[in-house]
Amino acid sequence: MRSFLIQFSGAGLFCALSLAVARAATGGEPVAVPQVDVAPCLAAAAADDIDKAATACAAVIDNEKTAKEDMVKALIARGVLYARHDQVDRAIADDSRALQLDPTLADLFNARGELWLRKGDKPKAVQDFGSALKIDPNHAKAKVNHKAMAREIERIGAQMAVAGKPSFNCKGARRPVEKAICTDRELADLDREVFAANARVVREARNVGEAKTLQREQDDFIARRNAGFGRPGYDLKKAMQERLLRLNGVDGY
Repeated sequence: MRSFLIQFSGAGLFCALSLAVARAATGGEPVAVPQVDVAPCLAAAAADDIDKAATACAAVIDNEKTAKEDMVKALIARGVLYARHDQVDRAIADDSRALQLDPTLADLFNARGELWLRKGDKPKAVQDFGSALKIDPNHAKAKVNHKAMAREIERIGAQMAVAGKPSFNCKGARRPVEKAICTDRELADLDREVFAANARVVREARNVGEAKTLQREQDDFIARRNAGFGRPGYDLKKAMQERLLRLNGVDGY
């Protein structure tokens, strides 16, 4: 019993001393953990003061005592500022850290998706737009972005499917010029582009007579191409490029 009392009194003394030290350090009050103030970071970011924000936001983001909610706010604010000043990689890094802390932010997924687009990374952009829509199926901007990217990827896929293939079936190629086009990917792509451009201008003709005239010009080009190929000085690639330029116009359309 005596031993227990001695142990108890020793423990009580230790606690009393600890409380005394805490009170002495604060003038009689327990030591308080200083709060990290996120307001200067948010204010500097809102004012578009990147130099002040760099210091103020870092003080919040690099402090291990910062509350998660304030950390997310600071990361988002600094990320928006970086994006505004074309520091895309830094913006993506801040958005990614914020999303690790709170993966329920549909707006931030959409914002990071738009940043991936600025870097030219379309697959990651689509993934982020999709993540935003999983969180909020009615997210207006994510809907528009996701739909546009889906169409773009479909278009790229279609282009890849026909890459290196001309407008005609190479199995039925008989003319030397056609065989040459079939064995050269660049010429094959040019032939397909010329064919598509001609189809477009004929389709957009103002009337039937104009459409016939435009198609006759294309037929004449093909006849000259067939007759000229193989002759000294004839440049098939140049002839096809000039035809494409004529069809598309100087502005490319």
